[in-house]
Amino acid sequence: MRFILVDRVDALTPGKDIAGVRSLSPDDEVFADHFPDHPLYPGTLVVEALAQLGGCLVECSFHQNSMQTRRAVLMQIVRAKFHAPCRPGDELQLRCSLVSELAGAARVDGKVRVRDEPVAEATLDFRLVSVDSERLHEQRRDLYRTWMQQLNPTFAIR
Repeated sequence: MRFILVDRVDALTPGKDIAGVRSLSPDDEVFADHFPDHPLYPGTLVVEALAQLGGCLVECSFHQNSMQTRRAVLMQIVRAKFHAPCRPGDELQLRCSLVSELAGAARVDGKVRVRDEPVAEATLDFRLVSVDSERLHEQRRDLYRTWMQQLNPTFAIR
């Protein structure tokens, strides 16, 4: 199973917010077992999509003000709430806002909508950690460039 749960980033303002999309294909493996004849996208994966997008926001925000390269690691789901199920064919409109930043941590509020209707929201805490792996950093840079290719960002992606 592919575990990259964001398809693209539509807008990013480091230090403020980020918007992205996850399209749920009827062919996604998860729908075969969750649930037969009644496919629903798992809420844990909805929150993970927010965490991936929120982590991107946290990293890009941190890198604007520091020469160090750090990676955002999800430390806590403060709260998560689901309003409606997500189904095959849905396009999840993901949005995260930076609520607070400390030296090595950040809090993000995330919201998910489908056809402009709210389906989920979560508050997530991240820790920024130093990781001694050039392979990880290159993978993350490639991923962010792919997500943001239509934005043509004016800031360096680390």
